[in-house]
Amino acid sequence: MSRTYFGTDGIRGTVGQDPITPDFMLRLGHAVGQVLRRDSARPTVVIGKDTRISGYMLESSLEAGFASAGVDVLLSGPLPTPGVAYLTRALRLDLGVVISASHNAYPDNGVKFFSARGEKLPDEWEQAVEARLQQPPQWVDSAGLGRARRLTDASGRYIEFCKSTVPHSLSLRGLKLVVDAAHGAAYHVAPDVFHELGASVVKIGCSPDGLNINQGVGATAPKALVQAVAEHRADYGIALDGDADRLQMVDAEGRLYNGDELLYVMAADRLARGEAVPGVVGTLMTNMAVEQALARQGVRLVRAKVGDRYVLEELAARGWQLGGEGSGHLLALDRHTTGDGIVSALQVLQAVRRNGRSLAGLLEGVALFPQVLLNVRLREGQGDWRDNAALAQAQREVEHDLGDAGRILIRPSGTEPVLRVMVEARDADRARQGAQRLAAAAAG
Repeated sequence: MSRTYFGTDGIRGTVGQDPITPDFMLRLGHAVGQVLRRDSARPTVVIGKDTRISGYMLESSLEAGFASAGVDVLLSGPLPTPGVAYLTRALRLDLGVVISASHNAYPDNGVKFFSARGEKLPDEWEQAVEARLQQPPQWVDSAGLGRARRLTDASGRYIEFCKSTVPHSLSLRGLKLVVDAAHGAAYHVAPDVFHELGASVVKIGCSPDGLNINQGVGATAPKALVQAVAEHRADYGIALDGDADRLQMVDAEGRLYNGDELLYVMAADRLARGEAVPGVVGTLMTNMAVEQALARQGVRLVRAKVGDRYVLEELAARGWQLGGEGSGHLLALDRHTTGDGIVSALQVLQAVRRNGRSLAGLLEGVALFPQVLLNVRLREGQGDWRDNAALAQAQREVEHDLGDAGRILIRPSGTEPVLRVMVEARDADRARQGAQRLAAAAAG
């Protein structure tokens, strides 16, 4: 069954345009409630959100939809996406609901869901909701309506959870950290976590006004963090995105560390402590230098499709713990059921403290390969790119030229008639020349 509303990470779009409208959100809450009541006579859900001004409107609509289906609702207010996943599991609830468009700007918003175990839900569940949306509503009577109440200690509960993911002996005393919450859901949570563990904290991106989420700050705009670390002479900077499931870090020298590098640090630290790391899951875009560095330590990297959902599925299938993307979505499944920027930052800082070395020192010998990504717009009627003989010939020649010192990735866009051509190589010029050669062949 094809899906009309759900994408790879819930439902997302521009506020005021279908489906991000109050009437659809009421219908969605009612449909989800009907699906939940197949397994529970009186389900309870928690709704969290980021700091977008539209969150109030969508929250009210979802709350009404759930109540009309006989589902009780807990409202956490602004809370990181992984915080909602944690509360769903900790409070033994039936579902976690997050109102957020993650790293997008404020005109967008969306909804995503977590199971009772704090995990992302399978395609079958989403298909059941979509099928229910096509059916007439089944309003409950007044006696059966769901009730709603505010969960006033949500942020405090989540702060304590984040701290519990590292040993009680870990202290961040002596570290000066700049914490950038992207004016998003972690603005009142992230600084407290690091402060309560002993760090001196400078806050930026922690003054949301409903319209400034991800605006010039956060994990997708790390220049502000680099500047703040230099200005305040901090040891490290931590940047989250609008819903705090994504992480980038900066050191005192102004070097920016992406998700690939941070994932390697987390894996190497576990190996140094004598823990087993049977494998790590990355994506098709994970830097080859990280793959080679892990291989030197006897750790296999398996590549999933781009998207933290696919990384999570691969980890679950293999029974592994660590995975992530260069964008900063990092997974440590023995710490949390989903990607968590704060928890990931604590894992990295724990490695720095335990090893007595800087991040740069922990990544000594891991120099990321340059990646050149070009988008080639396909002409109407051009046909399947896989049937392009000139492209196939160019690919063989570039692969031969690169040998073991690089790789090629060609994949179509899922949303537009564009072919994405990526060449990665130790030498930046070879990467650029190879990408240009492939793009020219693809364009015909």
